[in-house]
Amino acid sequence: MKSSKQEIVQFLQQFFSPSLERCEIEAVTDKGATLLWKVAEADLRPGGTISGPTMMALADFALYVAIMGEIGLVGLAVTTNMNINFLRKPTGGTDLRGICKLMKVGKALVVGEVWIYSVDSEDPVAHVTGTYSIPPQSIG
Repeated sequence: MKSSKQEIVQFLQQFFSPSLERCEIEAVTDKGATLLWKVAEADLRPGGTISGPTMMALADFALYVAIMGEIGLVGLAVTTNMNINFLRKPTGGTDLRGICKLMKVGKALVVGEVWIYSVDSEDPVAHVTGTYSIPPQSIG
């Protein structure tokens, strides 16, 4: 059962409100989602770039949102694997956009990818692949 952007936002506000403090869900699409990470001073590292953990957090959250958009509000879906390729230095102090596309939606596992961009550039700064484990659905 698919979930709308509004249903996902309401769910997150109720059960995981800190996730929305610096991240905005821009769109939930068919097997995908687009999120905006509002970069703050805490996200920057020496050299005027955005930290890798910040980009991983954006990618992980984008996957989670896309999965809920596709299979419903499954709060206990968990990350089982993530891999990131840093492609170029992001613009320090500039917000990031993560564009997620789910590649495989199975009963137990979901695999997706996230392209991360500085909002002032068309060139991606990172590419992330990830796998989520979906808890078994109870029958009855």
